[in-house]
Amino acid sequence: MLTFIGDYPCKLDAKGRVLLPSAFRKLLTASSEDRFVMRKNLYEDCLDLFPISEWNKQLTMIRSQLNPFNRKHATFLREFFRGTAEVQIDGNGRILIPKKFFADTNLSDGLTLVGQDGKIEIWDSKQYEDSGMNLKEFNQLANDIFGSNMAE
Repeated sequence: MLTFIGDYPCKLDAKGRVLLPSAFRKLLTASSEDRFVMRKNLYEDCLDLFPISEWNKQLTMIRSQLNPFNRKHATFLREFFRGTAEVQIDGNGRILIPKKFFADTNLSDGLTLVGQDGKIEIWDSKQYEDSGMNLKEFNQLANDIFGSNMAE
């Protein structure tokens, strides 16, 4: 299983490509991953970049919870897949961000690639900085999720 860690400022080139940080490239090379699925994040104004193996794990989990003959479930699937794109690392370690994603997000040429366990989030650098929590807010979130005493 791939685990992406760290946040890395990157620049978008004139053709819409971003160079993956060397830490991510090394991890991907070791696992022979070069294909990804890109989609708009469900909750934030950023993009999710899933290695194909992680994407397939996500699909297995989703399929186990849904009935394609249920109208709400079918609608969810349609929306979940809407706008997804398969992308590949080029010979120079870059990913091309398809133009359609710029209409759905506020990405600029200053990006931050953020390791989020099995996926990479692609953020506009300013938005990423603005999205951070202070320590007290993070402690409260940890308590809400894991119960009291966890973050103390």
